[in-house]
Amino acid sequence: MEIRPISLKDANAFVLQYHRHHKKVQGHKFSIACYDNGIIHGVAIVGRPVSRRLDDGFTVEVTRLCTDGHKNACSFLYSSCAKAAKQLGYKKIITYILDSENGTSLKASGWNLEQTACGGGSWDKPSRPRTVIQKNLFGEVEKYPTVLKKRYSKQL
Repeated sequence: MEIRPISLKDANAFVLQYHRHHKKVQGHKFSIACYDNGIIHGVAIVGRPVSRRLDDGFTVEVTRLCTDGHKNACSFLYSSCAKAAKQLGYKKIITYILDSENGTSLKASGWNLEQTACGGGSWDKPSRPRTVIQKNLFGEVEKYPTVLKKRYSKQL
């Protein structure tokens, strides 16, 4: 397998085609693609941390990682993101996965579980009320998701 740079437009197109639950992103610092025998098997999009508290200028976040299921592509992309971020002068790289996911690719790439039960949560706050529509038997869609996540990180 080999890593090549990829435009945000092309990376987003791959995400739209293959990702199970995410859509495209608005911006990035860099994006990379994983190829095997000239065929693209996955992309990673790296940008500023979504959380303002973690955006210190020395931390980047893998905001999307998506593969077509090719063996070891996820681990290869996570490792390559960390190497690229380190070469660009960043000190830490983070990413979030769903609480239901096991993080095997991250562990295999030397990333560490930093926090559980983070992200997600209710969007309805006293300072900014939101109407939460839950998905139910009648087909109503959840407007503000409340899925909890796990944060993994790697010191560079």
